[in-house]
Amino acid sequence: MSNGESTVGICKHVPNLLSSFVDTFLDYSVSGIFLPRYPNPNPNPVESSGDSSPETSYPEPERLVAIGDVHGDLEKSREAFRLAGLIDGSDRWIGGSTMVVQIGDVLDRGGDELRILYFLEKLKREAEKSGGKIVTMNGNHEIMNVEGDFRYVTEKGLEEFKVWSDWYCLGNTMKSLCRGLDKPKDLFDGIPRSFRGAREECFEGIRARIAAFRPEGPIATRFLSKNLTVAVVGDSVFVHGGLLAEHVEYGLERINEEVRDWIHGLKGRYAPGYCRGRNSVVWLRRFSEEMAHKCDCSALEHALSTIPGVKRMIMGHTIQEVGINGVCNNKAIRIDVGMSKGCTNGLPEVLEICKGSGLRILTSNPLYKEKPESHLASDGKTGLGLVLPAQHVPRQVEVKA
Repeated sequence: MSNGESTVGICKHVPNLLSSFVDTFLDYSVSGIFLPRYPNPNPNPVESSGDSSPETSYPEPERLVAIGDVHGDLEKSREAFRLAGLIDGSDRWIGGSTMVVQIGDVLDRGGDELRILYFLEKLKREAEKSGGKIVTMNGNHEIMNVEGDFRYVTEKGLEEFKVWSDWYCLGNTMKSLCRGLDKPKDLFDGIPRSFRGAREECFEGIRARIAAFRPEGPIATRFLSKNLTVAVVGDSVFVHGGLLAEHVEYGLERINEEVRDWIHGLKGRYAPGYCRGRNSVVWLRRFSEEMAHKCDCSALEHALSTIPGVKRMIMGHTIQEVGINGVCNNKAIRIDVGMSKGCTNGLPEVLEICKGSGLRILTSNPLYKEKPESHLASDGKTGLGLVLPAQHVPRQVEVKA
């Protein structure tokens, strides 16, 4: 082979290498994280649109941890993972083969939203290398952001995405200088420059956020399209708000597939109807009322009876000031403890389900801790039978000696 042919053979890889370098540079500049490589070339069927259906049902793992709403609070997110013994002090995965379900509402109310998305993505890849798995879900706030509803966005949240868009556009400029790469699409194509009712200093942040999250937007496609809207793990069904029998009849796999396709820009501007309104899967509160007698146990049991092998529904969305608890004979487990500083700054708690030994709440609440280093609950929170009804659980308040 001549020197000319050798040079051409080497140079043909330069555009892809440059593109990969620019993407890695952008990721680190925005998040401070170098994402590890995927353990396998096709890590998640939810990642790409097409004929393949998202994986909706999973067999019961040896250990399952469920984490509630984190709303833009990276430090509380880390605390929840550490509470369950899933990461070390350097945020590296040490959870082995544990399966984690994060119930949604990563977005809004805080300023670390993008950094949490990267944090979860890093842990997904690390967990898979160890035989573990992390399932992330859509909450109502993910749906709202893809629709462009920013009512609960903070100024820090706008600034975080303005910084991201600056780096993203710089990366696109670098890529456009390389012959052999397609010209990048204008990030802000079709997005207005001003917004009625918003302060002028917020315009750039709003534009960046729309660009990031709109259907087919780079952040929506990269991160949110991997989310499930409903997940069945062993004998538990996970959903952010709640499921009614009509949702099950419509099809859980169908719901996941249609929401994924909508985020990829294949289904129009607005989310499917079952993600909008008070009785939708991400907004429902009929099983989440603080007082047990206000919960619609009949509708819950009807929905559960239509999903073979499922005994309980686990949901977030509605803050439980008393901590994780169960109603309707523990067929409804509510795990949103409002841990974000943008909510009620609740004490982190997570739900643990171990194969053959039932459910347990792991809590940082000093009312329950036996040993400071154990993070394991005592009394009513040692196991669920275990989960005490909401009205009988001490309120989530910090006790000062």
